[in-house]
Amino acid sequence: MATKKAAENEELEVKAETAQATQPLEETSEKATAKAGKRSAKALKEAEEKADKEERKATGDTTPQQEAEASSKRGPAPKARPHSERKGKAYRAAFKQIEVGKTYSLSDALELAAKTSVGKFDATVELHANLGVDPRQADQNVRATVALPHGTGKTVRIAVFAPSAQHDAAKKAGADIVGEDDFLAQLDKEELNFDVLISTPQMMPKLGKYARLLGPRGLMPNPKSGTITTKVADAVKEAKAGRVEYRIDKQAIVHLGVGKVSFQHKQLLENAQAFIASLNSVKPAAVKGTYLKNLTVSTTMGPGIKVDLAGL
Repeated sequence: MATKKAAENEELEVKAETAQATQPLEETSEKATAKAGKRSAKALKEAEEKADKEERKATGDTTPQQEAEASSKRGPAPKARPHSERKGKAYRAAFKQIEVGKTYSLSDALELAAKTSVGKFDATVELHANLGVDPRQADQNVRATVALPHGTGKTVRIAVFAPSAQHDAAKKAGADIVGEDDFLAQLDKEELNFDVLISTPQMMPKLGKYARLLGPRGLMPNPKSGTITTKVADAVKEAKAGRVEYRIDKQAIVHLGVGKVSFQHKQLLENAQAFIASLNSVKPAAVKGTYLKNLTVSTTMGPGIKVDLAGL
């Protein structure tokens, strides 16, 4: 009897071992974890994440995992082509005439700019001056006017808002629009058929209500630009002759058109020299470092040409 009972026990043990070996791996792993504590599924997952984090920290990999996973899904970052290669055929052909990394004299830059004009129209020759100032500081704001010897090549429409006693003189000087109350009626309709507005000091209070209309467009008269004056006729003549206003933008750059491609080279050079001389004359006293950091010449839609500042 004892032998028979021992045999039965041995058979039961073999069956139990066989059943345990054939259990799914998932059930085995579930039994290895506890409901709570250090052996719970949550605790084991946190331990794995911590170990993975320490491993990445040791190798110097500080990329957030969400960004890394997103990047792996998107694939490698596309290679951006240079700015010149993303332009049209005419622009690329013009760009080949400019030696990359070279700075040109002002005269050569203006001559090359006229040759590399890609527009099928009489393009404007522009100067872009990067200044070493902080536009956010009131004592470093750059704003002035300059009388270009040969004008800008554009037809300037001038409006005069002055008392009736000065209307005839303004018209003789070349003003396109002259008026008083009738001019205000045009502003009420938002009719801005002019490029420059000149006013007398005593008439300025009436323009206050139109500041939001004129200001953003740069049409509000200002004493710094010479558009608030008692000598209206003289201001009209200067504006017609080529007096233009320039001011610094938020990126500390001053942009100004100094003529047209159809201008003679000498005319463009003299206009550019007048602008640079004016720009240097209004250097803020608060600026202690380099004032003129970079100067580029270009045409409308054309490539930029860097100017050698040492030759100015």
